[in-house]
Amino acid sequence: MEAVAKLKSVPMSARKMRLVVDLIRGKNVEDALDILRFTKKEAAVWLDKLVLSAIANWEDKQGGMENADDYDLYIKTIYADDGTMLKRFQPAPHGRAHRIRKRTCHVTLVVENATALNNGADAVEVEEVEDAAVEE
Repeated sequence: MEAVAKLKSVPMSARKMRLVVDLIRGKNVEDALDILRFTKKEAAVWLDKLVLSAIANWEDKQGGMENADDYDLYIKTIYADDGTMLKRFQPAPHGRAHRIRKRTCHVTLVVENATALNNGADAVEVEEVEDAAVEE
């Protein structure tokens, strides 16, 4: 089972966010948190909170009774998209104006359990039934 966490309107360009997102894509959740805690980028602080939120969402989706430490959670999907852009003007020489674009980004994170503990709940057995033709 998977859980989703989203981070909207982060005041940072998506290009800067993708540098850190690429470090944790496909990693185990514990390894990803260790990487983020020792990364010296501002994006790492935002992503650390996002990973913790995704873990909490996964636990809540399990009914609130499960602990994520007992399962092998990994980051299935993570991507950073461009958000809205604030457009401002900066005075420039000779009466001109330069445009300043203050970029934002949206980050989406999907966490899933690596080892599926189904216990047969998801598997549906299909029995073949032979039809006996009734001859009259």
